[in-house]
Amino acid sequence: MNNPIIKRGIHNFQLLKYYVQRQKNKINLLILNLRKQQNESFECPICGYNGPFLDEDVSSGLRKNAICPNCNALERHRIQFLVINDVLRTLNTADLRMLHFAPEPFFHELFSKRFGRYETADLNMKDVDHNVDLQQLPFKNETYDFVFASHVLEHIRDDEKAITEIRRILRPNGVAILPVPIVAETTIEYPKPIPSEFYHVRAPGIDYYERYERHFSRVERFYSDSYPDKYQLYIYEDRSQWPTKECPLRLPMQGEKHIDIIPVCYV
Repeated sequence: MNNPIIKRGIHNFQLLKYYVQRQKNKINLLILNLRKQQNESFECPICGYNGPFLDEDVSSGLRKNAICPNCNALERHRIQFLVINDVLRTLNTADLRMLHFAPEPFFHELFSKRFGRYETADLNMKDVDHNVDLQQLPFKNETYDFVFASHVLEHIRDDEKAITEIRRILRPNGVAILPVPIVAETTIEYPKPIPSEFYHVRAPGIDYYERYERHFSRVERFYSDSYPDKYQLYIYEDRSQWPTKECPLRLPMQGEKHIDIIPVCYV
């Protein structure tokens, strides 16, 4: 997706949705606290909240226990946060240079405090250090030690080129964390972007991260069950109804409890 007007519109819509949801969550949190003893409780590893999580009604269906009502973190944010902390624990990040694509507010403070040099990038977002196309990066070979790009590659048609570029700009012993939404058993490539799926060009499957293995020496996968259940890292969603009008090319998946997978790629 290279149309800057569409990309900017999507970003603005997502920001508006984020802040509206934050206000709704404050109200819902008050309601939840009143009936806390009657609901299953979880712990948010990002903000430390303990209590019920909120459901989220999205185009793909209702996701149960998805949102932390205190910080608005979703399932993917929580598992990514845990994986990031595990990986950073083994690195002397004060001497490292990091590049963060499509920077999320959840991780800006974490990264900016840990890394000696922290830089942000996006195709069209304002208030980033670099406005760049991930398929054709302007940086020299071996510029960065750590790259993070969450839920980005499912928007990029030539993802192999983007992965090649990420690998190119990483220094020896560099690390890249490149998660995408896992919504299929086997990856489905779309003939064109799907507007109702935020212009995704594919439905990544459990096999998607095999593409990374062609570019990196090692790819370590972290699953929802890699961490305690108290953090609620699964996607509780009825996917048996797929395909739908909103998700016309996705295939049905059995069950209502689905894993998320976070890949850590090593040079």
